[in-house]
Amino acid sequence: MTEHDTTEIIVWDPLVRLFHWILVAAFTLAYFSQEGPFEDWLEQLDGAWLQTTHVWAGYTIVGLLLFRLIWGFVGPRHARFSDFVQGPRQTWSYLKEVLTLRAPRYLGHNPAGGAMIVVLLSSLTITVTAGLLLYGADKGAGPLSGLMMGASDAAIHSIKEVHEFFANLTLILVVGHLIGVIWESLLHRENLAHAMITGRKRA
Repeated sequence: MTEHDTTEIIVWDPLVRLFHWILVAAFTLAYFSQEGPFEDWLEQLDGAWLQTTHVWAGYTIVGLLLFRLIWGFVGPRHARFSDFVQGPRQTWSYLKEVLTLRAPRYLGHNPAGGAMIVVLLSSLTITVTAGLLLYGADKGAGPLSGLMMGASDAAIHSIKEVHEFFANLTLILVVGHLIGVIWESLLHRENLAHAMITGRKRA
C-alpha cells in the first residue's frame, strides 16, 4: 500500500454527518412509535407518550429536511446536490458497472447513491407533509390545523393511507440504501458507514 493509498481527507462536513445520524434517530423514533404494524404492542404502553414522541420526531424530520435543502445549495462541495445528482442515463450506467464489479470509486456520493438520496428525501417529504395534514385533520393540532379544520372522515382516512404508505416506502428505501453501502464498501474496500462518522475517506 502506497503513501497515497493511506492518505485520508475530509469529505463529509460535520453538519452533513449530524444531519445523517439525527435523521436516522428521528425516523426510527417516528416509525416505531406509529400505529399500524406495531399497534398491538403499542397498546400496552402509554399512548399519549407515544403520540408525543411520534409528533416531535416528525417535526425534527421537517427541520432536517429544510436544512438539507438549503445545505444542498450552499454547503461544501460534496454536500451540494450539484456534486452528486446525475441524470437517469448516468445513474443506470453506473448501476450496470456496479453489477459487473467495474464501478469507479467516488469521493462523494456516486450516481446511484445520489439518486437514492433524492428519492429518500422526496419520500420523507411526502411522509411528513401527509403527517402534518393528518395531525391537523384528525387531532385539530399542528401548523396545518386551520387548513384541515372540518376535514371529512374519508379525507382523514385517505391522508392516513398516504402517510403510512410513504413511511413504509421510506423504510424499504433505507434497507436498499444499507445494501448499497455494504456493496460499495466491499467493492472499494472502505468502510462507508465509518466515513459518515469521522467524515474522512481515503484520498
